[in-house]
Amino acid sequence: MKSLTFNPQASTSNPHAAVVEVQNLVYAYSRQEPVLQDISFTLNSGDRVALMGATGSGKSTLLENLIGLKQPQSGKIWINGIHVEPKTLPQVRRYIGFAFQDANDQLFMPTILEDITFGPRNYGVPPAVAIDRARQLLADFGLEAYANRSAHELSGGQRRLAALAAILALEPTILILDEPTNGLDPAWRRHLAQVLLKLPVQMMLIASHELQWLGKVTQRALVLSGGRIPIDGQIQPLLQEGKTLDQLGLPVDW
Repeated sequence: MKSLTFNPQASTSNPHAAVVEVQNLVYAYSRQEPVLQDISFTLNSGDRVALMGATGSGKSTLLENLIGLKQPQSGKIWINGIHVEPKTLPQVRRYIGFAFQDANDQLFMPTILEDITFGPRNYGVPPAVAIDRARQLLADFGLEAYANRSAHELSGGQRRLAALAAILALEPTILILDEPTNGLDPAWRRHLAQVLLKLPVQMMLIASHELQWLGKVTQRALVLSGGRIPIDGQIQPLLQEGKTLDQLGLPVDW
C-alpha cells in the first residue's frame, strides 16, 4: 500500500500549538481487541480534514473520544491546549460543535425553532438574539417554512440540516461532523458543502463515506484502517489513488 504523508505546520511535540492534538490514543470496548491502536495526529487552525475508513474502522469511536463521550485506555487528547479529561469536559465542549450520525439524537424540542434556540438560551444568550440567530440559520439551510414544525414532520435530510443548525447556533470554533450527508439527496449535499465552506470555524473534521463530496469540502484526509492511521495526506492526491483506496475498503467510484 502506498504511503501518503502530511507535514502539519505545528509541531506535534507541543500540544498547546494545535487546535486538536492526539498522542498515542488506545481505545477498546470491554474485553475486545482495541478499536484504536496508538493513534497520533495534529489538527491545526484552518484545517478542513476528512476522516475516512471502511465501516467498522472506528471513525465514530475516534470522534467520541475527541469530545469525551468515551475515555481512552491510554494516550492523551488536547483541544486548544486543554487536556481532555472529565473535569475539563464542560470547557472543552464550549469550543466544539459535534453532529451525531443520527440527527434524532439532537432534536428533542416541540419545534425546530426551539431546538435551534435551546443551546444559546441555555448559555445565557438573550431570547431575541437566539431567535434571530436561529432564523438566519434556518434561512441558510432553506428551512424557514419548517421553523414551527417538529422534527418528526421533516424528512431525514431536513432533520440532518436542522440538527446542524442547532449546533451552529452555539457558534463553535471547532466543527466535528459524523456522516453529515446521511439522508441528503445530491442537491442538498451540494448546498451543505456550500454552507460548510463559508463557516467561520477554526477547524473542521468530517467523517464520511462520500469520498467525492469530502474532496469538495476538505483539504486533508486521515484514513483509519486496522485501528491505526496509515494515511495522513492531502485529499486530492489520495482520491486519485484508486488501488490504495480499494485496498482500504474505500472504492472511490462506488
